[in-house]
Amino acid sequence: MRNLVDISKGILTSCLDAKPGEEVFIVTDDTRVPIAQALYEGAKELGCEAMMTIMKERELNGEEPPKAIAEAMKAADIVICPTAKSLTHTNARINAAKEGTRVATMPGITEAMFGAGAMTADYNEVERLTAKITDLLTECSTARIEKDGCVLNLKLEGRNGIPSPGIYRKPGQCGNLPSGEAYIAPLEDGVDGEMIIDGSMVGIGKLESPLHVVIEKGKLKKVSGQYSEKLDILLANERNATVGELGIGTNEAAVLNGIILEDEKVYGTVHIAFGTNTSFGGVNKADCHMDGIILNPTLYFDDKLIIDKGKFVV
Repeated sequence: MRNLVDISKGILTSCLDAKPGEEVFIVTDDTRVPIAQALYEGAKELGCEAMMTIMKERELNGEEPPKAIAEAMKAADIVICPTAKSLTHTNARINAAKEGTRVATMPGITEAMFGAGAMTADYNEVERLTAKITDLLTECSTARIEKDGCVLNLKLEGRNGIPSPGIYRKPGQCGNLPSGEAYIAPLEDGVDGEMIIDGSMVGIGKLESPLHVVIEKGKLKKVSGQYSEKLDILLANERNATVGELGIGTNEAAVLNGIILEDEKVYGTVHIAFGTNTSFGGVNKADCHMDGIILNPTLYFDDKLIIDKGKFVV
């Protein structure tokens, strides 16, 4: 426990710039109490006004927390959410940020992850590369992912890239911890083609064999491969089937382990997500937000090569 408290203090100071007297609100569920307890103790030792609340585990990524928690998130200076399911793309997180709260979400975080891998990165370097890729995303109109003979085209015009560098020191800044990605909401009807997802997939975990997805006018039409039946929720309605995100991993310390929080940050990977994207510039509010990781992709922005088989060339 002592080690987790020390790590918590480091996270609170270096990533969130926690200062004595600030109100730090830890939101957790029944599955992540030891991590939340460490963050709570760390915040207290830093002289912060620490608070912690425990809720029932959410059923889906992107499901809203109880209203009382959502209201309290808006009132705090800093909110940290070590939970099983993601609160990243919820209205609760959006509204807290609008009120100036610094928010770090930790969906799927484990005690082992808390002390190793992506959490140990040089976050100044992560911030530098993330900012560069974010600017390129904002400037381009199209992206193209190529892998194993599959091609996926995405229209990005009018949408801004979003940085998630793991550093949230200013009012209203928010994102995942551990982090290291740049991402964007493609146009909801502007994604066409097919792709291999071979790293991990929310709802399945680390993939033993690849999934194959077919997408038309922004909607998932078919998914095949081992355990693809676990993704039936994506085909339940058009909102769930909509491609909501294109993301690029920028954390050299991140390790693929089947937990999407870290997997989507792995350096040189690309991920696409289906479902909700209203928290970062899209207009699709679905029942879920489910990411799939593509290993060693080739990625172009407006026909400019950005990643060549998993290696950044910019």
